[in-house]
Amino acid sequence: MAKINENYLKLPGNYLFAEIGKRVAKFQTEHPDAKIIRLGIGDVTRPLPKVCVDAMIKAAQELGNVETFRGYGPEQGYEFLREKISDWNYRRRGIEISADEIFISDGSKCDCGNIQEIFSLDSKIAIADPVYPVYLDTNVMAGRTGDLHPNGKFDGVTYLPCTAENNFSPAPPENKVDLIYLCSPNNPTGTTLTKNALKNWIDYAKKNNSVILFDAAYAAYITEENIPRSIYEVEGAKDVAIEFRSFSKTAGFTGTRCGYVVIPKNLSGTTSSGEKILLKNLWLRRQTTKFNGTAYIVQRGAEAIYSDEGQAQVKNLIDYYMTNAKIIREGLGHIGLSVYGGVNAPYIWLKTPKNISSWDFFDELLKKFHIVGTPGAGFGPCGEGFLRLTAFGSRENTLQAMERLAE
Repeated sequence: MAKINENYLKLPGNYLFAEIGKRVAKFQTEHPDAKIIRLGIGDVTRPLPKVCVDAMIKAAQELGNVETFRGYGPEQGYEFLREKISDWNYRRRGIEISADEIFISDGSKCDCGNIQEIFSLDSKIAIADPVYPVYLDTNVMAGRTGDLHPNGKFDGVTYLPCTAENNFSPAPPENKVDLIYLCSPNNPTGTTLTKNALKNWIDYAKKNNSVILFDAAYAAYITEENIPRSIYEVEGAKDVAIEFRSFSKTAGFTGTRCGYVVIPKNLSGTTSSGEKILLKNLWLRRQTTKFNGTAYIVQRGAEAIYSDEGQAQVKNLIDYYMTNAKIIREGLGHIGLSVYGGVNAPYIWLKTPKNISSWDFFDELLKKFHIVGTPGAGFGPCGEGFLRLTAFGSRENTLQAMERLAE
């Protein structure tokens, strides 16, 4: 029989959100009349902006005519979308990122998981803790880590603690690492990194010939002016950083799938013999081999947000969710719980009361209040003792959830 990749066996049980779904489904079966409010998985609930829908309908109609029909698209993405991203998200913010440095994809989750393929298996990795589990899990699958220990840590990984004590801003480690995973606004804590914090990481990366993998999927939710939306706002970042962005939460594309990666044209890695190789070229080779591009219809929908009308509709969407975040943040604060995030991100990071474990508190919320959150332990060892709530529910459910807890 064919032998399996035994690195998969190092992973604990189910993927975090699959385990949550399993527990919620079991409870719903046992309590069919319970009205469950889901504030766990970060999936959007509001409709797509009208400009996106109109653009998708027009694009679909184009495919119905022989004169405007399109088959395979460019693996790097259509130029019309890459040019708009370059203009609206970078040049208008004083950042020189060209269209040929942008790669359109079917979402930043895939990109964050796949990017490790272009790096050596003996690369040393550093990962913010807690953070989105895809970064770590995909490196485990690839064989870049050792075994999992009872304390929740894998051998071969440098964990970067993000705690209330350090304002959820991890410091560069004393040891040398090759790949650094950072996320700002952070998922799950909802906190952000300042320019000074990012400059420290950029300096570290230059000194150690490291590459920063910077997930900015929630950049559109940043409200404070002094917080960078892109790592490229910080001097020197283009020499050491790859950036990931997404339309999923920005414009509600979780079901239609669209994101992109920025790899600066001069960013390079080295071979074992010391030869410099452009990372942009490696990623292009990977994409042309393993990816056939994001659907034309979806890319036209994404392009539509880059207009005055589109920006206004996206702002309304984000304002809706951030109002939910304020309701949750203030509601939890009123009942005496310690909360973080919810200002520059649609996530609220809640300290569990009375030192209850993350999964025990998850079960208590589900069974007593019929509210679903996400246990912090699922995001890394430093997430133990916390729970994440999302602002992506409806206004009605958000208010009702806070009423239940207040009672």
